[in-house]
Amino acid sequence: MESLIGFTGLALLVLFYLRKYLLRKESPQTQALPFSGELYQVGLACVAKRAHNGATSTVVVMPGFVENFLYFTEYYADPAIELILLTSADYHVPVTNPRLSQAKWAAAPKARAGSIAYDAQVLNLALTHLVTTPNVRVHGHSRGGAVALEAARQQPALFEQIEVILEAPVLPQGQPYTPMPALARWLLPFFLPFWQQQPINERNRKIWGPLDNPRKRELIMGVPFNPKRAAIMLANLKDMADWMPNTSTDIYQYVKRGAILVPGDDRVLQSAAMLASARQAENLQIIEIEGGSHFVLPDHPDSIPPLRPN
Repeated sequence: MESLIGFTGLALLVLFYLRKYLLRKESPQTQALPFSGELYQVGLACVAKRAHNGATSTVVVMPGFVENFLYFTEYYADPAIELILLTSADYHVPVTNPRLSQAKWAAAPKARAGSIAYDAQVLNLALTHLVTTPNVRVHGHSRGGAVALEAARQQPALFEQIEVILEAPVLPQGQPYTPMPALARWLLPFFLPFWQQQPINERNRKIWGPLDNPRKRELIMGVPFNPKRAAIMLANLKDMADWMPNTSTDIYQYVKRGAILVPGDDRVLQSAAMLASARQAENLQIIEIEGGSHFVLPDHPDSIPPLRPN
């Protein structure tokens, strides 16, 4: 009996330290493209500003959980757009040989890294210091939608004239399509290496929607590698699980115009809960995409409202 107890204790100790190692282990970067523009380090996040030619409009994009900003670059490829792209805290920057500048304005956020509030502070710094045109859109996908709303709550004055596009967003009082139990979150570091071996598999195939778009498939193949560590993924998941039920729909008062895109067959977030929350946003148009997946931009790009002057 004593031997069994000792063996069990040793096994638990090994499991504990293995998990600790896996939480901190850095994932390899699998997606990076050449980039012409400026890169700024802001705490654990990065803000990229693409070079442009006589821009009259600015678009600031915030990707979702385990995504990178390449999700947006094809849609906003027009070089006349002043495109500002954010990475989430402690995510890889999808740029070949990135050289990040340390600007005086780029103070590290005070919020906890991995939280929606942290990335919202980065978004507001970008809006304050990098935007040079009067016509501004903030486009957030999934978790990026919550970041946009949180940024507006943090600094309402910044958003008085800004259009927001919330695409299949994490919303106040929203719900995940399938809640993740606490045990599953605890086991995430052990699961991640297997996911990285096969990003698209039989267990998650329905989440992605149509996969006939080669670029969409390529982006999804990089999804489990975008966060640098399992620890930041876990921080993102815990924070979203807290933010949705604990954030009131009163937050919509801080956004003055724009749209919420609600896909009808979202397998990441519950479409019905998303729609119920969106109906509380008096200033925003609701665009429903019948049968649409969580990934509206690659699947239904025509559903995104055109970029127009104020």
